[in-house]
Amino acid sequence: MARFTLTLMLLLFSSLIAFAQLTLLVNAVPNNTPADATIYVAGNFNGWSEGDPAYALELQGDGSYRITIEPAAGQLEFKFTRGSWQTVEGNENGGFRPNRTLSYDGSPTTAELQILSWEGDGGTSTAADNVSIISEDFYMPQLQRSRRIWVYLPPDYESSSKSYPVLYMHDGQNLFDAANSAFGEWEVDETLNALFAAGDRGVIVVGVDNGGALRLDEYSPWANPTYGGGEGAAYIDFIVETLKPYIDEQYRTQPGAAHTGIMGSSMGGLISLYAILQYPEVFHKAGVFSASLWFADEIYDMAAAAGMTEGHRIYMIAGQEEGSGGSQVAEMLEMESTLLGAGYGEGQLAVTAHADGEHSEWYWRREFGDAYEWLFGTVTSNSNGLLRKPKGRVKVYPNPVKDTLFLEYKGKEKKGVAVELYNEAGKQLMPLSPLVRPALDLQGVLPGVYVLKIYDGQRLISTKRIVKQ
Repeated sequence: MARFTLTLMLLLFSSLIAFAQLTLLVNAVPNNTPADATIYVAGNFNGWSEGDPAYALELQGDGSYRITIEPAAGQLEFKFTRGSWQTVEGNENGGFRPNRTLSYDGSPTTAELQILSWEGDGGTSTAADNVSIISEDFYMPQLQRSRRIWVYLPPDYESSSKSYPVLYMHDGQNLFDAANSAFGEWEVDETLNALFAAGDRGVIVVGVDNGGALRLDEYSPWANPTYGGGEGAAYIDFIVETLKPYIDEQYRTQPGAAHTGIMGSSMGGLISLYAILQYPEVFHKAGVFSASLWFADEIYDMAAAAGMTEGHRIYMIAGQEEGSGGSQVAEMLEMESTLLGAGYGEGQLAVTAHADGEHSEWYWRREFGDAYEWLFGTVTSNSNGLLRKPKGRVKVYPNPVKDTLFLEYKGKEKKGVAVELYNEAGKQLMPLSPLVRPALDLQGVLPGVYVLKIYDGQRLISTKRIVKQ
C-alpha cells in the first residue's frame, strides 16, 4: 500500500511538472500593427532570439495573441518583436522600453499583457546629427550576407582637413540610437561630442549591426557545443579585408594600426579580443567589456600563444554581479594573467572590476568614455562639467612579491585608498583596511596566488592578482 501511495504521488508530481506552463496573452497591440504581422517573444529563456518560429504567438479570433511556453522557474526577462530588433516593442511614446520582467514559480500561469508601440515605427531617434548610416545592406562577402553599417564623424569633420583615428564597434543597433536598440543605447555619439567639446581631437566610429539570430555565430571563431559560433573568423575578416579598406578610402582616416581600435561587449568583447590577437598588425587598441570568455576556452590558448605586440592596449572591465557567482570577473582576471604571461606589460592592460557592474547597456554606456580615453590617449577636461574625471590607474609592484607590496594610484578623486586580500579560493584573508602608506606588508602571508581588491573610498577601482613568493 505504501509503495502504491508513493507511486501515485510521483505520478501526480510528474503531471504537475508536465503542465507547469506559462501562457503569455497579448490582448492589445498598436493600431499600426500590420494585419499580416507575426509577433514573437524573445527573452532569457530562448537566448533572446528575436524571430524564432518556435516562439511565435498565435493570432486569436478576438484579435489577441497567445503563446504557451515552458520556461524554468525563476526571474524571466523578455520583449515582444515583429521578427527583428528593428521592430521591437516600445514604450507609450514609441521609444525604448526596458525588458519586461516576470517572477515565474513554475506553476501554470497566464499573464495578460499589452504592447504599447513598435520602436521601429515612429520611435524618436536619439542619434546626433553627426551620425549617419553608410548602408542598410552593406555586403559581407566573407559571410555572403548583408548588414547595416553606421558611422560617427567628429564635429569638425566637415569644417577641417584633419585625419582621424578609427574605432570599430559591434552591435551597431545599440551604439547611437535608442529607437533602434532593444536594450538601450551606449550614447557613443553624445559621449564623444562632449569629449570633443572638452578638447578631444576626435575619432571616427564605425558601428556594425549584429545579425540577430546569427549574433552568437558571428561573434565567436569557435563553435560552442550548446550555443553555436564558428563564424567569428569570417566576420573579423570582413572588417579587416572589406569594411576597413572602404572606410579608409571614403573618409579621412589615420589607417595605421596605432590609430585603429575595436570594441564590444559580451560576445562583442570576445570577438574584439580575438580581433586584436588575430590581426595585431591591424588593431592596436581593444575595448573588451564584460567579455563572454566562457563561450570559447580557445581564446585563452590563443592569447598565450600569440605573445605580446608592441603598442597594443587592451582595456577590460566586468561587473562583480555578472555571471554565476561573479564568474565573469574571475574569467577576466584569468585572461589578464594569461596576457601578462604572454609578455604584455601592465601599461598595456587596463583591467577593472566594478562592484555595481551588470551585464547591461547602462554599465557599458557609463564606462565607454573612460575606455576610449585610455585606449586613444586623448585630452581630458572637466571645465564644462559634462565629463567625469578619469578614474586613474593602479600599479602594484613588485609582482611576484616577497615581503612588501607597493601601490601607486594616480586617481584624482582620492577618498582614502583601502584594500582587501583574498586567496585563490575566494576566502577573505584581510578585511577592508585603509592603506595609511603606499605599501602593504605581506611577511605573514604564505606563498601562493592571491587577489588584491583596491578601493577609493567605497568604490572598487582595481583587482590585481598577486603572486607571493
